[in-house]
Order: sequence, then C-alpha cells, then structure tokens
Amino acid sequence: MQHRRYLLMLTMMLIMLVTACDASLVLETSEPDVTDESNTNQRLVLATTTSTNDSGLLDAILPDFEAQTGINVEVIAVGTGQALALGEAGDADVLLVHARAREDDFVASGNGSARYDVMFNDFVIIGAEDDPAGIAGDDADSAFTAIAETESLFISRGDDSGTHTKELAVWDSASITPDGDWYQEAGQGMGAVITIANEQRAYTLTDRGTFIARSAEGLDLIVLVEGDPILSNPYGVIPVSQETHPDVNADGAQQFVDWLLSVETQETIANYQVNGQQLFFPDSDVYREAQASD
Repeated sequence: MQHRRYLLMLTMMLIMLVTACDASLVLETSEPDVTDESNTNQRLVLATTTSTNDSGLLDAILPDFEAQTGINVEVIAVGTGQALALGEAGDADVLLVHARAREDDFVASGNGSARYDVMFNDFVIIGAEDDPAGIAGDDADSAFTAIAETESLFISRGDDSGTHTKELAVWDSASITPDGDWYQEAGQGMGAVITIANEQRAYTLTDRGTFIARSAEGLDLIVLVEGDPILSNPYGVIPVSQETHPDVNADGAQQFVDWLLSVETQETIANYQVNGQQLFFPDSDVYREAQASD
C-alpha cells in the first residue's frame, strides 16, 4: 500500500513538473518583442570609411560605446565620398571619414554641424619587393612619375573614397593624368584593392592601417614609399546637422562624438595594434590637451 501511494505521489509530481515546464515554454515563446518607446533613438547610423572597418579598429572600440550608452551602432563602411553622400541625404547620423577638404565643404554646406579631429596615420605606396619601376624612397611625386613612365601596373580604388581622393591629389601634384592599360580602377574597398594588387604584383596607394591589418593575413607586397608630407592621413568625425536633416539621431551622434574624442577612447585607439604595430594615432583636442598637461 505504501509502495502504491509512493508511486502515485511520484507520478503526480512528474505531471506537475511537466505542466510547469510547458507553461514556461509557452510564456517564453509567445511573449511579444516589446521595445520601450523611450529607446526609439537607441540606434545610431555611422557612415565611415572602409579603412576603419577593414583595419579592425571599429570592432575593437565600438562595443565599449554600446555598453556605456545602450545605443546600437549600425556601421556602413564605404568610401568617404559615399559616406558624405549618405550624410547629405540624411541617411546617416554621424560620419567618420578622411578627406579633409571635402569634410570642410560638407560642414560649410550645412550638412554637418561641426568637424572634429579624431586620429591620423599616413598613406603609403606599396608594391612587389623587386620594385620594377624603381620607386622606393620618400617622394610620392617621383614614385607616381616613375610608375607612369614605365607603365607599371597600378591598381586604383577608383571609388571616390578618401584614399582615391588622396591618390588623385598625388597624380595632380606630379602633373600626370593616369591613363592606359597599366592604370586599373577597381571600384572596391581598400582591403579588396590590396588583394588585387597582391595577386597581380601591382602598385597601389593604401592607408597604413589597412595595409598592416592585411599583412597579418599574408602579403607579398611591401611598403616602398612613405614619409612624404603629402601622404598624411587625418580622420575627422562629423555629426550630421539636425537643422538640415531633422530626422537624424542628433543626441546619439553627439554622445558618439564625445565618447570618441574622450581621453579614454583615444587611449584605446592608441593601444590598438596588429602584429605589434600601432595603426592609428589619437589626435582629438581633449587628448592633446591631456598629453600636454602630463
């Protein structure tokens, strides 16, 4: 009798346990996805260059911003020209780009509220180690002149990016209009262009950060020209103007700018390395002032 009562109690307990689990599953699966209306602005569209993305920098720093603010950042990594166009259309909230004259024009036209220094590195000209055009050195004009005169294969971004803008500035400085089969426009991002140049043993202009990051994956190309002042590469951050584009997330954009320019984030940028090499150098006013006071 006792044995039968024990089995009955055990059976009832099992039934109750199964019923509770089923109810829990129903509640869990049927619960609607409710978004608090107070969080309607907790999405920020960042239009930026492929170099900040391809170098791995954004993956290294953005989680901290999202954790601190609760704002989810949607990254659109394109050429600077396309990033500026997204800002002009009001389809981005904040820009992180690297074509200074075009950035200043963007702000002057009323599309951006202000432009702030963030960081810098430099551009370099890379190519095969045997350097068929003999460009190695620190003179970008002479390097481009030698590439054109020998009609050595050169891969251009050709995508209206900040890198493409810089490349065209060097050609202009050298008084050369590149043309011919030796000059190929890829219309792709920096990482892809480096891959194409590597496969074809061609020359190309790249930001140093993306080159270092790609070199970690294995490349046959090396830096041949560096150190020319024309190859400087400053990055700026620009909140898209709410006066011109009323629907942008101006509050989120300003939070992003303040965070990006802060000493803490600037130090994170300084400490970001690939293969022991620093890719970007912090340059915000706040960071410079902190350094000067130390």
